[in-house]
Amino acid sequence: MSDSNPTPAASAGSPAVRRYALWLVLLATAGTFALTMGVRQTMGLFLSAVNTSTGLGVASISLAFAFGQLWWGLTQPFAGAVADRIGTGRVIFIGVLLVALGTIITPLMTTTAGLIFAIGVLAAGGAGMAGPSVLMGATARLVSPAQRGLATGIVNAGGSFGQFAMAPIAIGLTTAYGWANAMQILGFLILLALPAVFVLKGNSNALAAASGAKRLSARDAVGQALALPGFRLLSLGFFVCGFHVAFLATHLPGVVAACGLPPEVGGWSLAMIGLFNIVGSLAMGWAVGRWRMKSLLALLYATRGLAVLIFLLAPKTTLVMLLFAAVMGVTFLSTVPPTVGLVAKMFGPANMAMLFGIVMLAHQVGGFLGAYLGGTIFEATGSYDWVWYIDIVLAAGAALVNLPIREAHLPSRAAKAAA
Repeated sequence: MSDSNPTPAASAGSPAVRRYALWLVLLATAGTFALTMGVRQTMGLFLSAVNTSTGLGVASISLAFAFGQLWWGLTQPFAGAVADRIGTGRVIFIGVLLVALGTIITPLMTTTAGLIFAIGVLAAGGAGMAGPSVLMGATARLVSPAQRGLATGIVNAGGSFGQFAMAPIAIGLTTAYGWANAMQILGFLILLALPAVFVLKGNSNALAAASGAKRLSARDAVGQALALPGFRLLSLGFFVCGFHVAFLATHLPGVVAACGLPPEVGGWSLAMIGLFNIVGSLAMGWAVGRWRMKSLLALLYATRGLAVLIFLLAPKTTLVMLLFAAVMGVTFLSTVPPTVGLVAKMFGPANMAMLFGIVMLAHQVGGFLGAYLGGTIFEATGSYDWVWYIDIVLAAGAALVNLPIREAHLPSRAAKAAA
């Protein structure tokens, strides 16, 4: 499989060809993200069944999920660096196969170590290789800068659609065939992403070399990024995003059960998060070209904190749960387009997958804590309340740390018109 084509798919040929190429790229990236994110984000629905089957306890199983959050983040800078050099297609090919394998063998695992290997190493590592850093890096490489904000929003919406679609599918499959068979069927569905490897071939460093841009080594690019205060602040805010996302993805069905609501509400709540994240992702992709990205991030984090506070004070009914899921869905992964945009604005498309992978690593360290502390605090207190309190404090902190990021002012509308 050749993976050396450096030409941006959306910048060659006639306008009709460029439009076709652009939508083909978006279909490949958004479709891959829909499948990997959809399956990963519905794993929380199986937590209770895995616990009943293995008797390992919620805390032990949460450790496997939490390790998966961390490993998913750890793989992304390295997967991004490899994709930047040898090609996106090859990395996605291996990643998709690993996600499928890990998901298929998970029902066969009866120990904590086995679950960590299947969920936390194979499935999570594969999803990291076929995940946001590699997919967003490919998007930044294959579309023009003017289209980048909306394009990343569409890709992000693909992941959200996957979560929206996969949650009810997982529930239906579980009802019809049992949880173990349902999980294995989801593993085989992942293989539908394999054709994307032919669309997304090529690498950003070859593109940079072809355009005459200065090529930095991976070590120099990382050193340059970590020396920039704005990059560190951006990563710190994304750490908080990971805490929120992983806690909800892993423990929202448990929160629903703790509120005395039917299990089906947990599945539909996850679906609501996915559905409304489509809206949030597309809206944020549109907004990236119109407002400063650091301000958009601060607004998103502040909205999350306020939503959690209102949820804690509200009666725990099905309607309240679904409305809460919808609001959290709007902000769930809509942080990605402005975050990708800021990284690209700071450093350009060269080494993009690796540098965004570093930001994703910070996200997943937060994800590890969100998934693990959710289970640990619940076992210790019989409630998720303290996790929500932590969530509110972190959201306020994330909103504040994004404000000092130095970002060039957007050109005025008059200037754009003159250009």
